[in-house]
Amino acid sequence: MGYPPHAMENSEESRVAGAVDRIRELLVPDERLEAYAVQRRLFALTHRRVISAATSGRLMIVRRGFFGGFEMQDVRWQDLASAGLREGVFASELTISTHDGRRFVLTGVRKAEARKIYVLCQAQEQAWREKNRVREMEEMRAKSGGIHLAGSALGASPPPGGAEDATARLQRAKQMLDQGLISDAEYESLKAKILTSM
Repeated sequence: MGYPPHAMENSEESRVAGAVDRIRELLVPDERLEAYAVQRRLFALTHRRVISAATSGRLMIVRRGFFGGFEMQDVRWQDLASAGLREGVFASELTISTHDGRRFVLTGVRKAEARKIYVLCQAQEQAWREKNRVREMEEMRAKSGGIHLAGSALGASPPPGGAEDATARLQRAKQMLDQGLISDAEYESLKAKILTSM
């Protein structure tokens, strides 16, 4: 005699709740659990079941053991290279790639939960891409002889004691624009400051 369907569902949900509680126990201070996605039982018949959890600082991938226990792998948000989502009739597949070449394929994930994880991955990927762009821009500015767009020294005058001429500064500003390190508006502002200082 089998369990009635609602009893099986309640048992399933209690196991998921238990796994999510264990994930919460692994969070560091000030880290928040943003979303989690559970692999459907049907897809975990031949291997260990997977739960992925997106937190404020990382993506956690937890594989349950056949005979108890679990194995956990982390992807820090700054290491995330890309995330993909493929949605099927019964479930979704999440694909996570990192800058160091690791790749995680999570099959059979509940669709609504997979979408939440995917959206958070995309938001984090964009945020870190922008942070890296700003950092590269600041490094390029520092290497270019101290052109500071944020301050009052927008290239209006050459550095003290320097023999740098306006042409060289304009060429550097154009190079920074071409490399995507400054915006068109920043370039125009910088160009105007350099030209008025001549």
